[in-house]
Amino acid sequence: MTTKTSKKKKKKKDNQYYVNGKEFASAIKDYYAENTDIIPDQLAIYVKKIADGLSYAPNFINYSYKEDMVGDAIVKMLSALRHKRFDLDNGSNPFSYFTTIAFHAFINRIKKEKKQRDVISEYQEAVYNDLMNTEVGESQRKASYSPEDTDS
Repeated sequence: MTTKTSKKKKKKKDNQYYVNGKEFASAIKDYYAENTDIIPDQLAIYVKKIADGLSYAPNFINYSYKEDMVGDAIVKMLSALRHKRFDLDNGSNPFSYFTTIAFHAFINRIKKEKKQRDVISEYQEAVYNDLMNTEVGESQRKASYSPEDTDS
């Protein structure tokens, strides 16, 4: 009895948000070698795929300002590329480096939106309290005013 073991072949990812790490590193190396400020289209596509893919992570998917988060992440990643902040010589993974940049950009946008929401909430509460105090004061004045006092 012979058993045949078959190895599963790894299928190339066809996911629209998939970024091949080796191709991404090669594109970064080529961009750094060109010594120009113009970021190649393929590199920009990789950056957009990273930001879009991260936006579908379970901890970011339900925010109403998801487009702002993605936009902030793209700006931060392109800024890091333009200033050549990723070190190709240390052997680290460029995908993880730029995903971390995008992750922190998402967190910063959430903090900004939360702060803005808190300011609006405080303002609404202050206006509501002022309105209620004004209405209570007017109702007390109306209750203390009686038409019988003016007939004398």
